[in-house]
Amino acid sequence: MRTSPPVWAEAILRTFLKAESFPNVSGDLLEQYRDSILPARGLLRADRWYVSHVFGFVLRGALPWAALFAGAAVARNTLDWLNPATDYHARALTSTALAVSILLVAGFWTAWRSGSFLAGAVTGLSASTVAAGLTILGNAVLLASSFGIDPAQGSGGLDELFHLPLMLILPGMAVCSIGGFLGAGARRFSRAL
Repeated sequence: MRTSPPVWAEAILRTFLKAESFPNVSGDLLEQYRDSILPARGLLRADRWYVSHVFGFVLRGALPWAALFAGAAVARNTLDWLNPATDYHARALTSTALAVSILLVAGFWTAWRSGSFLAGAVTGLSASTVAAGLTILGNAVLLASSFGIDPAQGSGGLDELFHLPLMLILPGMAVCSIGGFLGAGARRFSRAL
C-alpha cells in the first residue's frame, strides 16, 4: 500500500510556498497524513484530505489576486452603468491593461516566492477561476440593485456580465504563466549574482 500522498499534490504545494517554508509545511502535512489520517481513513480518503489541505494553500495564495481581478471587472461595469460612454475604446484598453497587469504580477510574485515557473500557471488557473465566480456574483448584485437591466444591455449585455468572466479563465492562466516564467527567471538570475 502506498504511504505517500499524490506526487502532483505535493508539487502544487511546493509552488504556493516560499522555498524556505516548504520542507516544514510539507513535512508536517506528510507526518499527519502517514501517522493519523491514512491509518484512520484509508488511502482514498487520506488522499482527499491531503489534496484539500493543498488546495487551502492554493486558495489563500490566489484569493488576493482573484479579488483584485474581480474588483477591477465589477468596477469597470459599475463605471459603464453610472457614466455610459459613446466610445468604450479607452475604457476597454484601460481595463484590459489593468487586468493583464494584475495577472502578470500575480504570476511573477508567486513564481518569485516559490522559485517555480509552475506557480504562475497554477496561480493563473486558480485566481482566474475564483475571479470568474466573484465577478459573476458582483455583476449579479449590480444587476439586482437599482441599476436594473437597461444599463447592462447598453454596455455589453448579459453575456458580457455572466459569460465573459468564464471565458477569461484560460487566457488568465496564460498571462499568469508568462508572469511565472519571468518571476522564476528573475529569481534564478538574482541568485546567480
